[in-house]
Amino acid sequence: MHEQESKPSLSAKYNPQEVEKGRYQFWLEGDYFKAQNDPEKEPYSIVIPPPNVTGRLHLGHAWDTTMQDTISRMKRMQGYDVLWLPGMDHAGIATQAKVEAKLKEQGTNRYELGREKFLEKAWEWKEEYASFIRSQWEKLGLSLDYSRERFTLDKGLSDAVKEVFVKLYKQGLIYRGEYIINWDPETKTALSDIEVIYEEVQGKFYHMRYPLKDSDETIEIATTRPETMLGDTAIAVHPDDERYAHLIGKKAILPIIGRELPIVADEYVDMEFGSGAVKITPAHDPNDFEVGNRHSLERVLVMHEDGTMNENAGVYEGLDRFACRKQIVDDLKEQGVLFKIEDHVHQVGHSERSGAVVEPYLSTQWFVKMKPLADAAIDLQASEDKVNFVPQRFERTYLNWMENIRDWCISRQLWWGHRIPAWYHKQTNEIYVGKEAPEDIENWEQDEDVLDTWFSSALWPFSTMGWPDPEAEDYQRYFPTGVLVTGYDIIFFWVSRMIFQSKHFTNQKPFDDVLIHGLIRDAEGRKMSKSLENGVDPMDVIDKYGADSLRYFLLTGSTPGQDLRFYWEKVEATWNFANKVWNASRFSLMNLEGFSYEDIDLTGKKSLADKWILTRLNETIEHVTRNNDKYEFGEAGRHLYNFIWDELCDWYIEMAKLPLYGDDEAEKQTTRSVLVYVLDQTMRMLHPFMPFITEEIWQQLPHQGESITVAKWPEQRPEFHDEQAASEMKRLVAIIKAVRNIRAEVDTPMSKQVKLLIQAENEAIVKELEEERHYLERFCNTSELIIARQIKAPEKAMSAVVTGVELFLPLEGLIDFDKEIARLEKELTKWTKEVERVQKKLANQGFINKAPQAVVDEEKQKEKDYLDKQAKVQARLNELNQ
Repeated sequence: MHEQESKPSLSAKYNPQEVEKGRYQFWLEGDYFKAQNDPEKEPYSIVIPPPNVTGRLHLGHAWDTTMQDTISRMKRMQGYDVLWLPGMDHAGIATQAKVEAKLKEQGTNRYELGREKFLEKAWEWKEEYASFIRSQWEKLGLSLDYSRERFTLDKGLSDAVKEVFVKLYKQGLIYRGEYIINWDPETKTALSDIEVIYEEVQGKFYHMRYPLKDSDETIEIATTRPETMLGDTAIAVHPDDERYAHLIGKKAILPIIGRELPIVADEYVDMEFGSGAVKITPAHDPNDFEVGNRHSLERVLVMHEDGTMNENAGVYEGLDRFACRKQIVDDLKEQGVLFKIEDHVHQVGHSERSGAVVEPYLSTQWFVKMKPLADAAIDLQASEDKVNFVPQRFERTYLNWMENIRDWCISRQLWWGHRIPAWYHKQTNEIYVGKEAPEDIENWEQDEDVLDTWFSSALWPFSTMGWPDPEAEDYQRYFPTGVLVTGYDIIFFWVSRMIFQSKHFTNQKPFDDVLIHGLIRDAEGRKMSKSLENGVDPMDVIDKYGADSLRYFLLTGSTPGQDLRFYWEKVEATWNFANKVWNASRFSLMNLEGFSYEDIDLTGKKSLADKWILTRLNETIEHVTRNNDKYEFGEAGRHLYNFIWDELCDWYIEMAKLPLYGDDEAEKQTTRSVLVYVLDQTMRMLHPFMPFITEEIWQQLPHQGESITVAKWPEQRPEFHDEQAASEMKRLVAIIKAVRNIRAEVDTPMSKQVKLLIQAENEAIVKELEEERHYLERFCNTSELIIARQIKAPEKAMSAVVTGVELFLPLEGLIDFDKEIARLEKELTKWTKEVERVQKKLANQGFINKAPQAVVDEEKQKEKDYLDKQAKVQARLNELNQ
């Protein structure tokens, strides 16, 4: 067993950079973060939400991972066999965009390189940025098991992806078809519904009249996207709309193109909106696509994948879609077809990745049939084995999404990612889907597309554990996981998909709990973004204040589910807290030289302060453990902060100085034992929040074991719980505070001795205070201390009432009467002048009538404040002059 005696080696000043330097390497070399597969311990696991392997981690990542680290460290100390599994996501669209941008700078592109060479470049990018992310994890102090690190494109996860794709295809839950999808013309790939961000845009509403065939009549329609009219193949009206009943079955003529458009009746049309007639463009609108299917309409695609107009656009071929819009509007005006343009604010979809305006686009893609999978996930939430959402309100958010989910488009027109395991026969166009390529591969061509990144991320909790091998050791031991920590912004993207995939393929939930946090915003409550230039790099915060200060701020600055505002001042305040911990520990160590772990003896006679601090330690252990278990880190941190700052540092350590500086060796030994024990237990509780400083201090304390990371989590000790001592100490502290307040009120420094009279309401309190007389004499700095059942109150005295006692401090000796009267008369003159000034102002009707009401109210508040101060000073003068 590793034992350590105290060595007072903490530096005079707390320097987080020095404290944190090299400590992470010490933890890694000790294998303290490695899951042990120890059958004697209960397993507990967390999988890290894999960051995109595209760059720097932001504050949101720091917040999310710090919460996971806090849970992992506490569980490890509680004796669990903890696996916190690290990994990264290949981030198909984002990474490919970054690599392509780099190639562009080098004067080339992926097509010139070819697929194989391009993927080599992408893997080089991955290796460079993966090491960068690991260095950021290190600076944050994350207790990750790197021996099990995974990547969404590594072989094991690729095998899992193929297994899932092939099984879902064979079960009829993956299909290939031509549908309207969300298309990003910039990255030239399909997007799922939740990769589209809708923004309010000031657009136009274009009103047109289409002529009817063989008639002088026209029919009015309107659109926000006139360039898509080139793909119109019908006009729809409501079957109950009497205005158009006579036109159903007839044909209109598409301006510019000249195509005949059948007029069809469909209940999709809203009779009350616009003219009640709608142009139908099946290849460029999801609702029109459904109308087109019902009426067997032709699908005319008028754009290329890059957003330029194709051959079906006639004279507009080759124009960008927005340039085409401008030109076609001019042409329609000239022809007299376009008769009105209205300003129109509407929601327009933008690509989450590139920011480009998303185009509804007819395309052949791969889809997951969602209803059976969603139904099973919804049923799971009605069972006893449900996933527990924290806060619970987010379960409703999740269920609403699952109940209204649409089929999931999973193919992406990229090269970086899991290539779809589907091959097409060169002669027969037969489709083959399998984990391995067809044997006669020369007759087949593999699908060029890759799978949506979220397809592999959805398997993360179990694919990282060795699935699809059901006998894999980690899968058997650590799955399902204990908790998933994530932001509310990806409940749809990721949480929902992990739940339905896990339920379908393992028949288990992927995690017991989902801890949902909000977003980190700036001090003004705005979302951090590049455009606002208000982002904060967590590494910059660490460089300035240290990882412990950043972590403690992130953990204690919010409650589950709520957003967190970033304030530099609050991070500085947590540094001040760390500094307080450092200085208190340093003082303690200076008084523990030569004191070893074997010297700790808590059986000796304890002082009131000893009994009280041990009782408060018990209570703090209970509060911190309970709140951490509920993921209420803010509350746990508040209890820790109050205990350390207000009780341990401000009271106990100050009181401990009496025996430590005294001559009674037995008292000194007991005080040292209590001090070491309380500091040890406090460092353990604080460790999941502030791992670096607590390890540094713990290593200097007399201790058993190699590292605080694997030290036992504190437990309450009933033999140290003393309600009577807590009650007595509460009264003692209240008396000392009351005396200090009186001193401050009459401007008497603590260095000046004062006479203190204490009248107790019963003999028991008299006895109690007599036993603690040394504390009162020391911390009230008394020249004379009288404690009695009955005391005659002095005529001129300051007094205070505390539970069970009344205090008197005679003014004689407390203050110099002549000086105090002179000071108060000067102050009275000051406040009298202020009262006269403000009352004169308020009596001026010109001011009252012309000044803003807020200014008038402010002056009235000043009057009230000045009158109050004037009255208090006058009352003190009256007392002194009696």
